[in-house]
Amino acid sequence: MRASTTSLDAGSLYLDLLKRSLTGALSENSDDVLGLSHRNQPGLRRRAATLVGTAVSKAGFELVRKRPYDPQIREIGGDWPARAESMIGLKRMENIRCCVETVLQDGIPGDLVETGVWRGGATIFMRGILKAHGITDRRVWVADSFEGLPEPDPYRYPDDAGDRHFVHDELGVGVEQVKHNFRRYGLLDDQVMFLAGWFKDTLPTAPIDRIAVLRLDGDMYESTIQAIDALYPKLSTGGFCVVDDYGDIAGCRQAIHDYRQSQGITEQIVDIDGRGVFWRRSG
Repeated sequence: MRASTTSLDAGSLYLDLLKRSLTGALSENSDDVLGLSHRNQPGLRRRAATLVGTAVSKAGFELVRKRPYDPQIREIGGDWPARAESMIGLKRMENIRCCVETVLQDGIPGDLVETGVWRGGATIFMRGILKAHGITDRRVWVADSFEGLPEPDPYRYPDDAGDRHFVHDELGVGVEQVKHNFRRYGLLDDQVMFLAGWFKDTLPTAPIDRIAVLRLDGDMYESTIQAIDALYPKLSTGGFCVVDDYGDIAGCRQAIHDYRQSQGITEQIVDIDGRGVFWRRSG
């Protein structure tokens, strides 16, 4: 067998294992965090689970729900695993690989960016893809408050009225923990750049020249509109814009519609798994 073919096969196997490890699919981790796991439950049950989960978290503990592993749910990121580095599921993780490998193959200039990273799983995967392909001249930007989500500002962003993401302490993963997660996979180096702070403060002045893949995972209207407004103008023609929460969070979806309409963006929005979507910039 030729060395190039062996290398390609080894790289592909590495990325498949990395994807499955980051999502908890490799270990079939089925525990999920109480409160987060009840986000789609009826109001009273969701509020009770959130209160209990938050109280336990503030005491320095984590309360998880045990349930059988369901590969179909993990495929679409339908649960929030307690131990995995990512909650986006296998299909959205594979979309990252497809987008990154396409821009590499087509020579589309720019870095890789995610806004809203949780434990860093998607950005760790981005760095792993660059590593597998021997790419040394692109960077991965890891942008997050690292404090969770902001309280809604319904006066400026009416679509966020009633949003409760900010009460989930589990969503606030510190920057040092995310760096540690990169380090555990052997992927923390000078090609990984961290932007810590609220998007309104960090993204407009971020020292990013061009972007090849822009992945938005801000959940709320505010976080989504601030990220796309600051960064989409830097997205190269032929680059990809991926929106993680488009299918199941109305505020996020509305932010995307508002921005696209204001900028005359007409590229087709392509569904990934019923939750995430993407499009490729044509001009």
